[in-house]
Amino acid sequence: MSISLSQTPWGFWLNHKDTVIAGVIRSDFRSGSASFVTPDEFGLQVAVMERPKGYSIPSHEHLPVPRATVGTQEVLLIRQGTLRADLFSPERDYLASVELNSGDAIILNSGGHGFFASEDCLFLEVKQGPFVEGKDKEIFSNTVGTETPIRLIE
Repeated sequence: MSISLSQTPWGFWLNHKDTVIAGVIRSDFRSGSASFVTPDEFGLQVAVMERPKGYSIPSHEHLPVPRATVGTQEVLLIRQGTLRADLFSPERDYLASVELNSGDAIILNSGGHGFFASEDCLFLEVKQGPFVEGKDKEIFSNTVGTETPIRLIE
């Protein structure tokens, strides 16, 4: 399995060959300002913002800039509990698993994924919409933790 980790101040990127599969933002990361963690070419931009008391962001609206995206990127923010994310290559080969705890976030960019809640879990999911029932995703076999040993990334 050809995977690599790129460590960052906020966590890490998991890569397979030349493709970014996912990024994990750990709850203890403090940016000290605004830190955009996703590259410009991602269809979904993610930033960690830390602002002091009294800081103000001017009132604004986002203009209708045309954008074209292919595929779906999503972000999960774990609010409570623990969730294991099982990550797969675009060819659906199991790559690794990441345990996400309260305050952690994961950016899912490419390949497949599955999840297992090892305890009660509350999380927020953000992705491009609208969700198109029957056309937006395809379920495939996931034997992680049963037939396939878990490869946990810390």
